Amino acid sequence: MFADTLQKIARALWPILVIWIFKFDELNKVYFFSGAIAVFLGIALVAYLKYRNFTFYIDAENEELILQEGIFNKTNTAISLSKIQQVNINQSLVQRMIGVYGLEVDTAGSTKKEGVIKAISHALALALKARLMEVEKKGITDDMNAITADLMSEEERPFIKISLLSLLKVGITSNYIRSIGLILAFFITLYENGMNFLEQSDFDKQELDSYVNQSFAMTTIALLLAFFLLLVLVFNVIRIVLKYYNFKISKQNESLLLSFGLFNTKSTIIKPERVQITTVSQNYFQKKMNILELKIKQASSGEKEERKAVIDIPACNKIESNAILMLLFDKLAVKGLMLKPNYRKLVFALFLSIVLPLSGFLGFGYFVAPSILEFMPFVPVYVIFVGSIAYFGFRNYRLFVNDDFIIKQSGAWDIANEMIVPEKIQAITSSQLFWHKSADIGSITIHTAGGNLSFQLGDFTRIKHYMNLWLYEIETSDSNWM
Repeated sequence: MFADTLQKIARALWPILVIWIFKFDELNKVYFFSGAIAVFLGIALVAYLKYRNFTFYIDAENEELILQEGIFNKTNTAISLSKIQQVNINQSLVQRMIGVYGLEVDTAGSTKKEGVIKAISHALALALKARLMEVEKKGITDDMNAITADLMSEEERPFIKISLLSLLKVGITSNYIRSIGLILAFFITLYENGMNFLEQSDFDKQELDSYVNQSFAMTTIALLLAFFLLLVLVFNVIRIVLKYYNFKISKQNESLLLSFGLFNTKSTIIKPERVQITTVSQNYFQKKMNILELKIKQASSGEKEERKAVIDIPACNKIESNAILMLLFDKLAVKGLMLKPNYRKLVFALFLSIVLPLSGFLGFGYFVAPSILEFMPFVPVYVIFVGSIAYFGFRNYRLFVNDDFIIKQSGAWDIANEMIVPEKIQAITSSQLFWHKSADIGSITIHTAGGNLSFQLGDFTRIKHYMNLWLYEIETSDSNWM
């Protein structure tokens, strides 16, 4: 509790801490260390009072989890067990050093976790998680030791364990855009700070520019690009390994128990009836290596929470993915009748990604800054690259429909198949622009508690037919998807 309170205060006051570090020599050491000791004692007192005033228990009569907390303003939170959507067991680096675990309870009713328990033992965390995630009252034992022993035996027998080699394969074949963005942000910040430093220093800027112009030949640029690509791969591999190290999937009461993480470990349960959207993605290299990625979305509170609530299974083969899908759906998803987009989708994508950017580039070059026209030789490369992405993205864009599944296929390089079952649909939106009526094309958006699935510029007559069919299934279905 002390470490948690300390890091929260440090995050809030980090600008002051940075100033103190840079001006440490100018500070009065007696006042500084006296103040630091007083702050630490204050944090320790606050942490102790938080610890003393925090209690939790299960109200068996009302089937609720009760959390009581607060120092001056007391808060009493009651969470109905039947409304609990997700329970996660986490362990940060500090918690691992101390030997405790954190537990988070989410009912998908707000944009934050409804209940957070910072420091409990592993056995208690497992037993409490089992009790909270057990919706039906029958078969629940009051013996915590029996529940804990059963859970631990389940954790010791994972039916899928992702090896370090598989994580390395995923690291070198996926998430290029995210890694490039993070590294570019780092280098841009470094460049801006470096330029600010040079402007405030005594360096001769003209002499530096002359040196840069003479040194940066084409071979140097090529080496820098190669180094940058290698850095992207290394960064991506390290990120994947740190996040998903020792990834294990176990069966527990017809649910999936996932645990992973090197420094910050996480344990979470996936209940099949609460799964909303399941995505299976694979690119060319992953297909050759016999690995694919799964993303599972359960009910969430909004767009921001949707991104946080996505559960990733980073690397499994075809047999393992089929085993997971069988547990989630009791059957394998089969692609049914195919709906294709109209050619106008490709035309519009080319207009947005090629025509508009090039028009802006040429207009800016001719009328504002003619010097940028020196980059004209790179225009054909851009057109070919972006045009290829748009074309393959259009060719892979499909909607497959059968009685049991709705599957949307998309992607230019990473081909993703998003799957939902009709009875978990919450609402359906169809739209058609007036200039699309003559071509009989339109769009549809399927809303679920875990996000939306959209298909654009398809055969609108068939879209309306399936929309009516799905709405009928929604009204007549009695499935418990929450």
